[in-house]
Amino acid sequence: MVLAVPLLLSVVLSVEDAADDTVIVSGPIGQALDAYLQKVVDSGANGTVLVGCQGALVLCKGYGQANKEDGTPCRPDTVYDIGSITKQFTAAAILKLEMAHKLLVTDSIDKYFSDVPVDKKAITLHHLLTHSAGLIDVLGDDYVVLERDDMIKQAMQSKLRWAPGTRYAYSNLGYSLLAAIVELVSGDAYEEFLEQNLFAPASMKHTGYRLPAWDLKRLAVGYEHGSRWGTPLDHLWAEDGPYWNLRGNGGILSTARDMYRWHLALAGEEILSREAKDKLFKPQVAEDDSGRSHYGYGWVIQPTDRGTRLIWHNGGNGVFFADFWRYVDEDIVIFLATSEADRSRQRVTAELARIAREKR
Repeated sequence: MVLAVPLLLSVVLSVEDAADDTVIVSGPIGQALDAYLQKVVDSGANGTVLVGCQGALVLCKGYGQANKEDGTPCRPDTVYDIGSITKQFTAAAILKLEMAHKLLVTDSIDKYFSDVPVDKKAITLHHLLTHSAGLIDVLGDDYVVLERDDMIKQAMQSKLRWAPGTRYAYSNLGYSLLAAIVELVSGDAYEEFLEQNLFAPASMKHTGYRLPAWDLKRLAVGYEHGSRWGTPLDHLWAEDGPYWNLRGNGGILSTARDMYRWHLALAGEEILSREAKDKLFKPQVAEDDSGRSHYGYGWVIQPTDRGTRLIWHNGGNGVFFADFWRYVDEDIVIFLATSEADRSRQRVTAELARIAREKR
């Protein structure tokens, strides 16, 4: 994004070597990336950008202001709402339960929910994970009060768009149902399960809804059309996180460095087995008729013109926007987050990827 902080690091630092607030602009790649971001300063964007290449961080830096009222700058450790990137954590939680032999992704939802109507009995967890269940997208606004059981009841009463398993259509509701299944099967609250089974093992201390001891000064303030929207915690949430139009499908808060820790965890097998990751990253369902872009479990999988894979997801609510791109065959990872959403930021991510490839 855009305004610069002058501090540079001339050495490559790994995520373990540097504190979360350390600015990194390292080597020719990092300097080229930072130079590009400096050129877009006039766009007025803000945010934090992280880029890793060949196992090392080459850029981790904030640009612009996280709070315009008090002039707080965006930093490497600024906390953002990462939106629908949340879905990959829900998918990983389901696979973690499958690893523990507590469910199967081939299970139909009537194994977990009562009073499932006839038209929805064929829906499986796989359909929910791949947005192919035929469910509508949402029941209502992110910040409407909706408890879990009411969400399930309304989902069962909703009209399917088409028969389960026949087409792809993005459904936030489907991922909220998955989060409910995580709770029903594990006996833990959704965020507690993520914390115990995903975040803590990955050393992600600054990711979650309510459980992290948030330093409110580190939370980016959102702006919509130039007006203050606030942080997610300024809006209506339950004591344990967002209500169920948002829980499980979005709204997780995180930092650039924590998302890099998640990237590293996905490269190993301490949290998810090879079999589980094969399902996570398999191009399961085509997103459109071209067949070029597929949805896995909480991730989009696309081939590149270089014969490699881009595994990615973004998220946004019209205020916050985040991009998470992983070129797993080329060992490049990019995370970008802003609290003043503009879909043109995705073009910034693509340009960062181009620079990183060319300067390797």
